[in-house]
This record gives sequence, structure tokens and C-alpha cells, in this order.
Amino acid sequence: MKVLLLTTAMVAAILAGPALAQEHHHHEAEAPDHSAHGEPVEADPHAGHVMPAQEPEADESAADAHSHDGATASEEVEPSPLAAPPPEAFSGPEFAADSIYGETAMALARRSDLETMHGGTTAHKVLIERLEAQVRRGRDAYLFDAQAWYGGDIDKLWLKAEGNGGFGTRLDETELQALWSHAIGPWFDLQTGVRYDLRPGNDLAHLVVGVQGLAPYWIEIEAAAFLSERGDLTATIEAEHDARITQRLILQPRAQVSLAAQDVPRSDLGPGVTGVEAGLRLRYEIVPQFAPYVGVEYRAKLGKTADRARATGEDPSGLSFVAGLRAWF
Repeated sequence: MKVLLLTTAMVAAILAGPALAQEHHHHEAEAPDHSAHGEPVEADPHAGHVMPAQEPEADESAADAHSHDGATASEEVEPSPLAAPPPEAFSGPEFAADSIYGETAMALARRSDLETMHGGTTAHKVLIERLEAQVRRGRDAYLFDAQAWYGGDIDKLWLKAEGNGGFGTRLDETELQALWSHAIGPWFDLQTGVRYDLRPGNDLAHLVVGVQGLAPYWIEIEAAAFLSERGDLTATIEAEHDARITQRLILQPRAQVSLAAQDVPRSDLGPGVTGVEAGLRLRYEIVPQFAPYVGVEYRAKLGKTADRARATGEDPSGLSFVAGLRAWF
């Protein structure tokens, strides 16, 4: 009996083996859905991604081909025509605000002093550019260079004075100029007028034509031609620039070239370039209107002008140490 039962169990196990294996493979092919039981399901990293059928550049170019209103990029937008103002716009009173605020009140807004305040005002300035002592080999000297103007934005009266001499002696020479200055642009003025030289026994008057203004890079330019009463034609060109080291400490390079069109024996000048000046001045602005300075300056006479200086025993060139004051008000 025991043998019969053991044999029956072995036969049943052999027959059930293929069925269990088939059921196991079926469960591997179809994973059960555990979402209903609250179990986490691992997401497929590639799920939801669809490979594009064309390159991104093609999509962008296709998007750019259409504007926001649906028009293609090749279509040109016609500008709206500007209509002329209607005739009624010119039929009202000259001062329309008078009908609202009253003629008396609005007349105050049209007063000449308000017009002057907003563009027609006059101003003035006095500038002492150089008031200095010059220490050099041979003879120490002093020099002054000042300007003053009065007027508006377009037209001004411009006065200039420059002179030098040795300590303990009278002035060697003084130049006085009275000029009418007219703006020929936002940066330059045209200047015309007269110049009068005060020299011992050799006073001389000139007609003056020149320009003065501000060149690019904040370079101040002053150029003028002088025709004397004797027919002598001379000219000067001057340039300077303020280079700020700090808000108060300023280095100013300055250069001047003098020229003559012919021999001027009374002034000891030869034709061509008669002389050059080049200097550096370092000033300290205690206040913007008051600034002491120190520096160096080189002067040289050139050409026949230098030959005439040597003939009289004068050194045609030399270096000077300077100390002085710049002020304006």
C-alpha cells in the first residue's frame, strides 16, 4: 500500500512540472500592475520621449519664417501714411491758453526775462591763465597771461592781455587784444578785432583774425593771424590740455608756435617759424577758482630769428623753472 501511494505521488509531480514552468514564463512576460496596491512603479527613463523627425535648425527656421501675426518673413510691412493736420488746427487763437487761464496770467509766462533765462542770458568770466615767476640762467623774469569775455552763447566781447619782463625792470613787451567772438559751431569761435603792442619805443597796432575753441580729447586751441600797420604778417598757434591726476591735482602740458611771413627787422624776426615754447605745469586747485602751480618751460628761437638773437649776445634757447598762480572769477 505504501509503495502504491509513493508511486502515485511521483507520477503527479512529473506531470505538474511543465505546467509550472509555462506559468513562470508567462509572469515574466507580463509584469503585474501594482498601482492599485499603492506600490511604487519604476519609471522608464525613455518613456514619453519621441525622437524628432528633423534637425532643430529646421524647426527654428520654420518658426522664423512666420511673424506673430501669421505673415511670412518675406512679406514687407507698408508704413502707414502720415495725414496732414486738418485746417481747423490753424483756425484757433494765437495763444490758446489765454482762453483757459486768462490773458493777464499767461502774459507773465511770456515775459522777456523768462525768455532770457532760458537761452538769451549774458555771462562773463575773467581768467588769469598764467601769473608766474620764471627762474632761468642769465636773468629771472615774470610773465602774465589773462583773458576776459562778456556776452551770450553766440556773440561775445573778448579781451586778452599778455606781457613779460625782468625783475627790477619795466615790462619788455605787452600785447593787448580787443576781439569780437562769434560762435561758428558748438566747439569753436571765430574772433576778429585789433591788437596793440606796447614796447619801448616801438608800439605797433595789428588787425586780428583767429579761432579759439575746444578740439577733440579736450585740447584747447587758440590760433590767430596778425597784420600790422606796416604790412607785416605774423601768426601764433597755441594748444594746452588739462590732465587730471586727482580731482584737485592737474597736469597741464602747453605748446606754442610763432610764425612770420617775412622779415620783420623792427621785431627781430626772420621768415618762417620764429620760435617755439613747450611747458608742463602741475597745479593744485585749493578751490576751482584758485590754483597755485609749479613747472618747467622750454623756449627757443629758430631760423634767422635765432641768428639775430646770437648776434646781439642773447641765448636763443633756454629752460626755465616756473611757479605761479591760476585763478578765475
